[in-house]
Amino acid sequence: MKISQVSGKRWALAGIFVLAMFILTQVAFADGEEETVNYGFLSLVTPIIAIVLSFITKQVIVSLAIAVFAGATILNSGNIIQGFMSSCGTYVVGTVTDSWNATLLIFILCVGGMIALMGRMGGLQAMALAMSKRSKTTRNTLAITWILGIIIFFEDMANSLIVGPTMRPIADEQNVSREKLSYVVDSTAGPVTDMAFISSWIAYEVGMMALAFETVGFEDANPYSVFVQTIPFRFYNILAVVMVGLIVFMQRDYGPMYKAEKRARLTGKLSEDGSHPMMSKELDAMNVKEGTPLRSINAILPICVFIVLTLVAMYYTGGGFDMPFGFSSIQTAFGDSDSAASILYAVVFSSILCIIMAVCQKIMTLREAVDVWLGGCKELLLTVTILVLAWSSGSVMSDLGTGTFIAELVGDSVPGAIIPLILFFVSCVVAFSTGTSYGTTAIMIPIAFPMAWGAAGGEMNYLTVATIAAVTCGAIFGDHCSPISDTTIMSSMGSGADLMDHAKTQIPYAVTVAVVAGVVGFLPAALGVSPIISLIVGALILALIVRFFGKSTKLEDLKAEAAAEATAAEGGDE
Repeated sequence: MKISQVSGKRWALAGIFVLAMFILTQVAFADGEEETVNYGFLSLVTPIIAIVLSFITKQVIVSLAIAVFAGATILNSGNIIQGFMSSCGTYVVGTVTDSWNATLLIFILCVGGMIALMGRMGGLQAMALAMSKRSKTTRNTLAITWILGIIIFFEDMANSLIVGPTMRPIADEQNVSREKLSYVVDSTAGPVTDMAFISSWIAYEVGMMALAFETVGFEDANPYSVFVQTIPFRFYNILAVVMVGLIVFMQRDYGPMYKAEKRARLTGKLSEDGSHPMMSKELDAMNVKEGTPLRSINAILPICVFIVLTLVAMYYTGGGFDMPFGFSSIQTAFGDSDSAASILYAVVFSSILCIIMAVCQKIMTLREAVDVWLGGCKELLLTVTILVLAWSSGSVMSDLGTGTFIAELVGDSVPGAIIPLILFFVSCVVAFSTGTSYGTTAIMIPIAFPMAWGAAGGEMNYLTVATIAAVTCGAIFGDHCSPISDTTIMSSMGSGADLMDHAKTQIPYAVTVAVVAGVVGFLPAALGVSPIISLIVGALILALIVRFFGKSTKLEDLKAEAAAEATAAEGGDE
């Protein structure tokens, strides 16, 4: 009864909130104006509804759908009927028919099929059993997850969908909460890929830099060289990865994550009651066909083939075979690659390989193998639906000019010494609100670089380099923890975690790292302090925060705390 009452209060609050947003929209267009070029604060309605409503109701699909509708209504001058038709036709259908988006949606479904086949063949369970011999403690399990996340650096989505499903059964055996697993996976996806010398993100960032350079007449610069110079200044990315290591090896947590770990370790409940994991039991590694011999090769070979083919496909789609082979051609090819198409090619081939392996080993007939593959695809429809609505909301916000409006609030009168710090936090807000690092980079770099260039006296120095890094780091922050970010969704899916549980437990850690990165990293960097010094100091501060604000998640300490709480409760009853 108590749960029902709380749920009723949440929905009542959500209803009042949505009604207020729509009243605001109607009042804004009460004068009958047909076209509004600058939507101002109305451009914030869509992200506010999407994020606030998601946390109130924990119903991401409903929240995103309402957000898209509200934004489309604003774009149609407050006309609700036109807003509804525009939501369906222009934004949802437009999102699905975009070639990049369609490729990723098919990729996600294929990954579900591939994982289901590897699980049904006993490959994932065999690999989990083999790795569990080296992962006899929760610390070792999470450390291996952390290391794997760093190793698979070339594509953030591939990272989430390889590391998560591989380590999930081992983490489950150690009673690691799904929230904790998804945090480790997410924190070694985007932050690592964004810094890699060869990755799917390079071309986009380098392209944005080149455009920004042209606006100030700095056309002789090598954007890739500048990209390399920014790596030591990517304080948020580096410290986010360091933070995971500190949490894992110190075995301490704080905030909602501590509660999640305490629940999982003491009760065995890997997810919170009432949660909706984004990967069902059909994709569980233990869903093995009865009588099937457990062979690690049934998972290792498809995963290795997927990784190798992804790299080869990225090299191919980037024109690598048309250039003389060398390190520079590899950099260029990976920078110009079509990463979405590349991972699709790889997962389709790997899925076919899984079917062939299952049939040749007489584990399944061809029909059974295809049925298992299709069943795995079906289980990821929730993820696909959320992703489509998240992209649709992003398109709406782009048309509303949400990111540009937030950026313009800063103004042009920011002192040079705090430009990187201010633009970092503005980028964080833009990325968290819109759920897209690509969009944030596209919005912010053309605004940020001219500001830094002018403050630096028209020179490419530590201030301009730190400013570029600040924008990209802010974009990664939002991509890292926004509940409407595709990377957050993918990490939840790969780890089998509830999306909102993942977001709310990860945000305190992400905010902690962001504050340290801003104050200890970007502020001193603008004054010429070496980034190496800032990184060392930042890592030490994070270690102190974990030590003094975190609580031990060792099983014996959790049991002792639970016993003390029980004793205190008994004393209170008396």
